[in-house]
Amino acid sequence: MAVGKNKRLTKGKKGSKKKIIDPFTKKEWYDVKAPSMFAVRSIGKTLVTRSQGKKLASDGLKGRVFEVSLADLQNDEVAYRKFRLVSEDVQGKNVLTNFHGMTLTTDKLKSLVKKWQTMIEANVDVKTTDGYKLRVFCIGFTKRQPNQIKKTTYAKTAQCKLIRKRMVDIMTREIGQIDLKEVINKLIPDSVGRDIEKKCQSIFPLHDVYIRKVKVLKKPKFDVGKLMEMHGDGGGATSGTKVDRGFEPPVQEQV
Repeated sequence: MAVGKNKRLTKGKKGSKKKIIDPFTKKEWYDVKAPSMFAVRSIGKTLVTRSQGKKLASDGLKGRVFEVSLADLQNDEVAYRKFRLVSEDVQGKNVLTNFHGMTLTTDKLKSLVKKWQTMIEANVDVKTTDGYKLRVFCIGFTKRQPNQIKKTTYAKTAQCKLIRKRMVDIMTREIGQIDLKEVINKLIPDSVGRDIEKKCQSIFPLHDVYIRKVKVLKKPKFDVGKLMEMHGDGGGATSGTKVDRGFEPPVQEQV
């Protein structure tokens, strides 16, 4: 090819080389706060891009879901129960969370399922007094008697139906007459599961009865006052100081 025909051959790359900036210089840490029903309020930290122009840091934080073991929330040995907490509001450097669901760990569920027994499951949609619609799942297993000679402990279909009906009735009664705060207080020690186990003894003896899962299907309209009530002390905000809902930390000019 003749020199001078293709002018791009003699020149370098178009545009200067882009400067590499560490993305972490644009981010900041926020403390995640659990509701006041749990013994440990501070459950960790979360990272978000700093507020810039119309893009606020709080918008990036709202709606984040944190899955925390009950052992970390209560400082006890119950590690098989996990609570899901959703970020609903940001105040200063604190992210205030609310209940978003509860599950048992996979290894715990699989350790319960054994041969020669009947597994009975039930679920029901319940509405709490403060407007939350929850779907509650229960699981239980037939129990072998101490002096039993027979190898299997299978329940009849009619007995399973009766137990399932009683499970649904107890879950509806226990959860439908209280608010979300009281529901969490019942889920922490799993008092509903123990109540079901006791009430079903007359039909067929049960053991390993648990509320295995709780889903939040519907929530009432967001109310900052109700959230502050859930957090008791306002999630670490200074008492007596009104914290504006739209408050944003100042943007740092230099890092």
